[in-house]
Order: sequence, then C-alpha cells, then structure tokens
Amino acid sequence: MAEGYDYIIVGGGSSGCVLANRLTEDPSSRVLLLEAGGKDTHPLIHMPVGFAKMTTGPLTWGLTTAPQEHANMREIPYAQARVIGGGSSINAEVFTRGNPVDYDRWAEEEGAEGWSFKDIQKYFLRSEGNTILSGDWHGTDGELGVSNIPDLQPMTRAFVQACQERGLPYNPDFNGAVQEGAGGYQTTTKNGKRCSAAVGYLRPAMKRPNLTVTTGALVRRIVIENGRATGVAFSDKFGDHVARAESEVLLTSGAIGSPKMMMLSGLGPAAHLREHGIEVVADLPGVGENLHDHFGIDIVAELTGHQSLDKYNKPHWMVWAGAQYYLFGSGPVTSNVVEGGAFWYADSGQPVPDLQFHFLAGAGAEAGVPSVPKGSSGITLNSYTLRPKSRGTVRLRSNNPGDMPIVDPKFLSHPDDLKTSVEGVKLSREIFEQPSLQKHIRKIRFPDDSVKTQADYEAYARQYGRTSYHPTCTCKMGAASDPMAVVDPQLRVRGVDGLRICDSSVMPSLIGSNTNAPTIMIGERAADLVRGNR
Repeated sequence: MAEGYDYIIVGGGSSGCVLANRLTEDPSSRVLLLEAGGKDTHPLIHMPVGFAKMTTGPLTWGLTTAPQEHANMREIPYAQARVIGGGSSINAEVFTRGNPVDYDRWAEEEGAEGWSFKDIQKYFLRSEGNTILSGDWHGTDGELGVSNIPDLQPMTRAFVQACQERGLPYNPDFNGAVQEGAGGYQTTTKNGKRCSAAVGYLRPAMKRPNLTVTTGALVRRIVIENGRATGVAFSDKFGDHVARAESEVLLTSGAIGSPKMMMLSGLGPAAHLREHGIEVVADLPGVGENLHDHFGIDIVAELTGHQSLDKYNKPHWMVWAGAQYYLFGSGPVTSNVVEGGAFWYADSGQPVPDLQFHFLAGAGAEAGVPSVPKGSSGITLNSYTLRPKSRGTVRLRSNNPGDMPIVDPKFLSHPDDLKTSVEGVKLSREIFEQPSLQKHIRKIRFPDDSVKTQADYEAYARQYGRTSYHPTCTCKMGAASDPMAVVDPQLRVRGVDGLRICDSSVMPSLIGSNTNAPTIMIGERAADLVRGNR
C-alpha cells in the first residue's frame, strides 16, 4: 500500500531543504523529502577548508561531460553533489547572489513575471543570517548563516591589494548596491563551520513529526494519473516503494537531476523519449535544453616560499592546523580556500561587470586544476564569463534511472564567450604581475611564457577551462507563449497538474554570480507559491 503525504519533495539539495523547512511550519502538512545521497556525516563537509577535497569522490555522482567540441574534445569532470544538502554541502561556500539586472531581465525580457529584483529581494533577506552586515541589502535572522572569513590568508590580502593596483576598487560587499570591485568573499559559514541548507534549514525541521526524510532513495519516476502528479516511485535499501502526494510533487533535483527525472517520467521532448522507449505523457521540448554554466579558467603561480595554504599539505603543519581548529575553532581550517574575488569588465562598455574572479590561496586544490611543482606552494586565480551565450543540453543515456544522463554544456560554442574568457585570463595575469603579488611569486606556471598571442590565449582557454559548478536553466520558466518554457512563473509544470519544479533548473538564464544563494531564494519563493502566498 502506498504511504500518503501532502507534499513529496524529490531531491534534498539547497531548495529541497528550504521547502522541507517552510512547508512543515504548518503542523498539519505531511511532507516527505527523498534524497538519493546519504546523510551529511562526513567531517570534511562541516570544515570550511574541506571543500577542496569534495569536488570528486563518494559525495558526488562522478559525472563527466560529453566530449566538448570547442574545448579540445575533453570530457570535463562535472561535480554534482550526492548528499543531503546538495551543492550547499560540498561547494566553496562563496556567498554572492548576482546583480539586480539579472532578475529584472528574467521578468522584463524572459517571461518570468513576478521575479524582478524588487519582487524577490525579500526572499534573499528572509533566508540570510548575516553576522556582520545589515540594512536594506542584508538579512540577519535567516536560516542561512553568512559571515566573514575570520582571518584572510596573507596571499588573499595581497590579491585584493594587487587588484587595486590594477585599477579595481576595493569592495567590502559584493551583495550591496555596487557589485564591481575586489575584496574578500563572505561565506555561508557560521561559528567556523559550513552552514549548508541541510544544517540551516533541514536540521531544525527534522525535529517536527510531520517531516519524513529518506536518504539513499533513488526516485525512478513521478507517478502521473489522468494528467496529475499523484506521487513518486522510488527504491531504497528496503526495496521498491510508491509514495502518494495528496497536494503536490515538488521536484528539486537540480539542473541535471530534474530534467532527467522529468524525462524518465514521460515529460520532455517526445522524439527523445520515444527513442528510449518511454511513453510520452506530455511533449515538453524545453526539458533538458537551455543548459547554462560558467566556464572557469585558472591561472596558477608558484610562490617563493610557503606563504599559501599549500604548506598545510605537510603532515606536521596539517596536525597543527587540526589541533588549532578542534581546540579553538580558528586557524586555516576555517578558510574556504576561495577567500577573495572580484567582479570586473572584459568590455568596459557593459553596464555591469561581465567577469567574476575567484582567488584560491593554494594550488591544485580542485580536481582537474593544474598545480605547481611538488614541494612548492602556489596560488590560483579563476575567472569566467558571467553571462555566457553558449547553450547545452541534458539528455537521457537510457530509460534506466540508475544510468547517468549525458550532459553537454557546449562550452565556448558561442564566439563571444571565448572572447570574454580570454580577456579574463589576460586580466588574471595582469593582477598576478602587480607589486603586492609579484613580490611573492617565483613564476607564473600556467599560462607559461609561451602564451603571448590572442591565438595562444584562446588555445589555453580551450585546454584549461572547466565547469564552475553552476549548471542552470534546463527546465526554464517563462510565459505561455514560449514553447520552450517548462514551468510558468508559479513554477507549475505545463500540461501536468500537481507538479512544480523548484530549483536552479527553472532559471530562464544564468545570473551573474555563484548560484547557491539564488537557488535558496527560489526555494523560499516556491514555498510561498505552494502555500498560496504571492
């Protein structure tokens, strides 16, 4: 017999945790949250510095992209979280929410009525528990803990100074009235620990008797009867199950998982579904289309000494850092590695920045990123085009729910993206050549001295660029007149009752920053929409 709930949330990532919390505030609402991954018990999740060790391994799905035609046919590692809390449990904890123009574009140009910045700002403020900043641009009482890094690494401070020497003004708050400039990032941390959506939102809600959380649950399909989503079929270690939803099924499996689940349930491009022997419930051509992602390109420098976090790779320093953290809650373990950054212009004629930079106080911290010679210490600066024009796809590999989908971001498929990306690499190099950093740098290892011409820089971008972990837009929202819109501005799936998609896949286009805070905002707004609050 199928067990009944009012709401079933499919996916325990950032947005799913928000919905589980908000919907169970009503004690009469019975909520089931299903997550394919496990619990967030791994200690590295909760140490801010642990991010660097989690871009591969058992807490991810182990995805790689399809061969990238415009990036030397490389199959690029594509980290997607497989743990409660989703990306917020393994990301770099950088807290940015984009430029207001991004949300105004959604509302004014892309059919997402009611999603302009003035409409959604309250959800950012409601979610934010900032321990430092307040006022019109910041919330202080929200579930998502946000704080300053207790003590920026010396190389991060040198980076911020080098940016100023290059002409980028100091900016103490990338989420305030002005985005441009350089500074230290605020992070989604609290009291020296990561504040994931699982920590901030889900843990308090799990004390409520009307919330059921099931991990290790592989959802096979959404059950649709007479044009209405009535539940989900899933498997766990105890066998196969069907759970029924009396009110709604809420899909929050992310920009890769949500289109996959839609297609497995017969909701997607009809020809593609038939190709895999899946009965077409609703022909929705936009499912799995419109994939946006930030294509980040790193430059790496070797330092004259051990001034960066790399020195803690040595056993005795590692023991020292661990002791400092466990005894006093301080030291390098409280660093998210990606401590500093900047928003600036490849094209000075743009009204808002078109490049974002992430400075890492170490080298080779993430999977697939080049490093410095063994025994040395280094620093890394990553840049990417904020509003890429390249569009990719998510497609089924088969009709087996256990098979990974085929993810093809089509990085650099639009020439403007290559042009802007190259400017980011050039500017990164110029920042490393400024006095405040140059005095610490023995040699810029990547790109080396042979990279000089525009063609050299383009070749470097194609060879060393990678995902910045910001896939979005694969089930985009839009107006009824847009045949590629999968959901309406209330996040309801077209052609199916009782089903909403409430995660980053519904973005009409990619916002100009990291994507975790915007995804949590979508979860907050979705909760109000489900509860009938507009």
